[in-house]
Amino acid sequence: MNDFFEIDFLDVEAKKSGDAIAIRYSINNISWIHVVDGGYQDTGTKLVEHIRKYYGNPTYIDHVVATHPDGDHAGGLRSVLEEFKVGTLWMLRAWNYADELLPRFARFTSVENLKNRLKEIYPNIAALETIAIERGIPMQEPFQGAKIGAFTVMAPTKSRYLDLVVDSEKTPQSVAEASLKAADFGFREFVKAAVAFVRSLWGEEVFSTDWPGAENEMSVVQFANLLGIKVLLTADAGRDGLTEAANFAPSIGLVLPGIDRFQVPHHGSRRNVSTEVLDRWLGKRLPAPPIPGQESFNAIISAAKADEDHPRKAVIRAMIHRGARVASTKEQGSDICSASTDAPTRVGWGPAPLLPYPEEQEE
Repeated sequence: MNDFFEIDFLDVEAKKSGDAIAIRYSINNISWIHVVDGGYQDTGTKLVEHIRKYYGNPTYIDHVVATHPDGDHAGGLRSVLEEFKVGTLWMLRAWNYADELLPRFARFTSVENLKNRLKEIYPNIAALETIAIERGIPMQEPFQGAKIGAFTVMAPTKSRYLDLVVDSEKTPQSVAEASLKAADFGFREFVKAAVAFVRSLWGEEVFSTDWPGAENEMSVVQFANLLGIKVLLTADAGRDGLTEAANFAPSIGLVLPGIDRFQVPHHGSRRNVSTEVLDRWLGKRLPAPPIPGQESFNAIISAAKADEDHPRKAVIRAMIHRGARVASTKEQGSDICSASTDAPTRVGWGPAPLLPYPEEQEE
C-alpha cells in the first residue's frame, strides 16, 4: 500500500461543541493510529466505532492525546482506553508537579493534599489516569518538543503550563476571584445575547481581546509534516499558546507561514486568535478573495449544530482572507476527513461543502 494519511474530525453533537480526532497514517509502509481528544463521554462510542470501521478494525492504537482537561475533549477518551490496547497516553497531570506548585498556593502546606485537590479539579484527566494505571498503559507528558509518532508538540512548555495551573479559576488560589466572576455571570450572559453583526469590507477583522481561559491555553498544540503536507492541530489553544508554538517553529525547521491543514482553534472562537497570530501561521491577508479552486490551504472547524456561539463569522472571514478552503462539521452535519490523495477510498464519502465568505462579522 502507498504511503497516505487520514485525519478525521468527528461530528461531536451536543449543546456545545467538542473535539474528537482520529488519525491514521502510513510512512514507508509502517502505519500508526493516533487519537487526539474524544469529545464528551457519549462521543467515545462513536469514536471507537469510527476507528474500527475505517481503520481496518484494529486492536491497537499507538498514541492517544488528551490535549487539555475540558470534558468536551477528554471525556470520550475513556472508551478508547477501555476498548483498545494503547501504546502511550499523552496528557498533562497537574498533580505530578504538586511539589513544584505547593509554594504558589497559600492555602496548602501538604504536597499530598494539593495532589488530591488538583485531581478533584481536573476529574476528566484523573479518570483517564485511573484507567491507564488499571490497564497498564504507559503515560507521558506532551510538553513542547515531545515527539508523538510523526507529530511534534509545539506548546505548551512546562513553565507556562504550571503558570496556567496557578492562574486557573479552578485552582484554590483563585477561589475568591472565581466567585466574583460567577456573581457577574448574568451580566455577561446579557452582553453575549446582545452581540450584533456589522457588514464589513473584504479583509476587515474584528476579534475579541478576552482571554480564552487557562484550561484552553493549556492545550497541546501538535505539528506534523505528513508526506509533504504540513498539519497543525491546535485544540483550544489561544493567542498565547499559538504564539509560543510559532516561536518554537524554527527549532524544528518549520518555516512560517505555510500550514496546509489547519485546525481552527476552539471551534472557531474569536477569543483564541488575532490578526497577528494568524499572519504568522497562515500568512498575510490577500488583497482580494481567492479564485475558487485556487485556495492555498484547508481550515477545518469542529462545531456542533446546536452550538449558537461557534464558529464565529469573524474567524471564518479570517481564514478565507488568507486563502483557505473552510469546512465545518456544523455545516457538513457529519464527520470530515482530510486525507492525502493515496488514502483508502470510502464508500459514501465525498467532498465537504465549503463555507461561504460572511459579508458581516461580530462587532
